[in-house]
Amino acid sequence: MKRKIFIPLLAISLLFVSCFEDLDDNIHPASTIEIQNFIYRGLNYYYLYKADTPELANDAFASQGELDNFLKNYDTPESLFDYLISPQDRFSALFSDFRVIEDALSGISLSNGMEYGLVFYPDGSNNVFGYVRYVLPNTDAEAQGLKRGDLFTTIDGQQINLTNYNDLLLPNSYTIGLATYDGTNFTTTGQTAKLNKTQYNENPIFIAKTLDINGEKIGYLMYNGFIKDYDSQLNNAFAQFKAEGVANLVLDLRYNGGGAVETATDLASMITGQFNGKVFYKEFWNADRQAENASDGLFDSSISNGSAINSLNLSEVYILTTRRTASASELVINGLNPYINTVQVGDTTTGKFQASFLLYDAPAPAFSRQEANPGHNYAMLPLVFKTANVAGNTDYNDGLFPQIVLKENYFNLGQLGDENEPLLAAALFEIGGRPISGKNDFKVLKEISDSKADSPIDGKMIGN
Repeated sequence: MKRKIFIPLLAISLLFVSCFEDLDDNIHPASTIEIQNFIYRGLNYYYLYKADTPELANDAFASQGELDNFLKNYDTPESLFDYLISPQDRFSALFSDFRVIEDALSGISLSNGMEYGLVFYPDGSNNVFGYVRYVLPNTDAEAQGLKRGDLFTTIDGQQINLTNYNDLLLPNSYTIGLATYDGTNFTTTGQTAKLNKTQYNENPIFIAKTLDINGEKIGYLMYNGFIKDYDSQLNNAFAQFKAEGVANLVLDLRYNGGGAVETATDLASMITGQFNGKVFYKEFWNADRQAENASDGLFDSSISNGSAINSLNLSEVYILTTRRTASASELVINGLNPYINTVQVGDTTTGKFQASFLLYDAPAPAFSRQEANPGHNYAMLPLVFKTANVAGNTDYNDGLFPQIVLKENYFNLGQLGDENEPLLAAALFEIGGRPISGKNDFKVLKEISDSKADSPIDGKMIGN
């Protein structure tokens, strides 16, 4: 059974914003203390790690006056939020404008179409190079002819390094300088690409294709975000796999930083189908909320719009992962593990097993968008529950470890979806014995950031 969705539809959000704008003349801007009271109320009610912060205890303050005096110690909502958050929490977030996070949850962001990673030079210096992971369709990056594996070492003529990369990549327009690497040195090619960011709605289903390997039909799905607005397209991809007789699946989550819990549950149900009604994950909330809010997430038979799930009924799945694989992606791996042979190929994942949902400045328990205080646009995305699979596995802070360890070689990435791409080739070898070409021995370099690092939903798992 589908549960109440805490994240409202974008259309409703836009309508609500319009209502705010129509009433601008009558809105009283919220004071800092009002916003801070909202932050305190929300964390006191829902925060998973409430017990780690003594001031969040229900009896911490004898009166509203005492609470206000405490809140006044913090000059900004952000400084209060940072203080109240537990040291073990890497993921809770506060937003001064909730429209940014709402757009991101619908797959909308500013993008130039170049999805990249940033890596330290092999020489031990603080210099950094970028590599193109993939290019989004109908974007500046595509128009400029960029492709996976392209390297760049400068932005607007400046060498990228540890201290300047954030500032160089922040503007809505910048020019990258392309380079090559000969195993020892980077050499600029003289080619540049000017890239402009525009509002972009990214379809997370990047590749869905069926491979014929030694007469066996193997599905390959590169899926880059658990975005509910694209659940129908995800289900359609599995309809395609079914129609083409897919008997094995390689699920590529190497750059998937997470998203909706419900979509993760649906994806697991598309891969299987024989476990409907059984526990996919268990929830653990704070002590005040556990009895009332916790419920098991179950394998199901329909997506959010009521359409029947197209299930493959597989007993095995191969999942490609990197350090970028997080939250809802890890939920799929962890939730499937007790039921089918879940073979992880690649690198260790991020280690995110907690879920969040948006809290607006509105009465508890809903903290709903519809009842939000129109005097400000702050909203929170705190951790509210953690997940465990049916066998009880949780708290994987160090990530989920692959059975087949293979990191990406930034200088030999291969093309996504191609049978010779190293991670996919490793999975195809395990499935059907397809020979692997080329060597996989190379120096592992340290990646420090990527194009998703500033996304408000990076590494987030959004509860139903």
